[in-house]
Amino acid sequence: MSFDAVAQQPKLLYLLQGLAAFAAVIALILLALHRGPARRRAAALLLLAPALLLLTVGLLLPGLRTLALSFTGDGGETWAGLDNYVWMFTDHRALVALRNTLAWAVLVPTASTAVGLLYAAAVARSRFRAPALALVLMPMAISFVGAGVVWKFVYAYRPPEAGQIGLLNQLVVALGGAPRQWLVDSPWNVLFLIVAMVWTQAGFAAVLLTGAIRAVPREPTEAALLDGASPRQVFRHVTLPSIRPTLLVVLLAQAIGTLKAFDIVKTMTGGQFDTGVLAHEMYDQAFRYGETGRGAALAVLLFLLVTPFVAHQVRARRRTG
Repeated sequence: MSFDAVAQQPKLLYLLQGLAAFAAVIALILLALHRGPARRRAAALLLLAPALLLLTVGLLLPGLRTLALSFTGDGGETWAGLDNYVWMFTDHRALVALRNTLAWAVLVPTASTAVGLLYAAAVARSRFRAPALALVLMPMAISFVGAGVVWKFVYAYRPPEAGQIGLLNQLVVALGGAPRQWLVDSPWNVLFLIVAMVWTQAGFAAVLLTGAIRAVPREPTEAALLDGASPRQVFRHVTLPSIRPTLLVVLLAQAIGTLKAFDIVKTMTGGQFDTGVLAHEMYDQAFRYGETGRGAALAVLLFLLVTPFVAHQVRARRRTG
């Protein structure tokens, strides 16, 4: 037997011992589940203990630490009181980030859901539904960084005398116009970044809404058609009310994800030209400028903005559960 094989034996033995100990613990817990209500509650607490520990260590304690940091200055060395929160609502750059974040939170979920709804209505009853949904889902397979790189090339600018490599400027030049720096001109550059986000998220909405439309019973639809309603009226007065819960879930999920947008902004503009959002500004303040107090204050604000959406989603699930 070789030296490497001998060296591997203790490791294999330790692994087997660990598996045996884990199996023994699980067996004891399962045994406790059959011993009456009190022991069942104890077993349930024992089963929940690892998850509760991870939530405490990974979420609760860092959250409290961030809240405490938001009241400090000089990299967390001095007490600053509410100075960071005053800065957040008076500094031009922070206000621009807040304005852009609110614009993203309104426009991205609305546009993504609208595009997904139209696409779902078009393909829900089609024979080519599967390939059509696969096509619209392809952007979701790309990371936000990858999507940012793709759209940065779409908006790429070169001087008029040079050949354009950006698709949008190529179309503008072909139609007789002059190339533009799409990612520089504010506030329109924010809208161009939002287009990239919508491109990646519309597929998610389309898939969920397609399933919801297909789940609508045919009887009300057929009855409305027999009564003389047009397909548009049927969709507006029968299909839309039936899929309203799914629409709400899609909108909330999109809004929560959009409030945390970072990758596309970082990749395409780096937050320059008044395109920053709260998540990007939080990163810059905490890690680029060493202002951990300001970064923590922005993190707290971001948490407060996300909380209503999460609370509404949890409440809706409890009502339907």
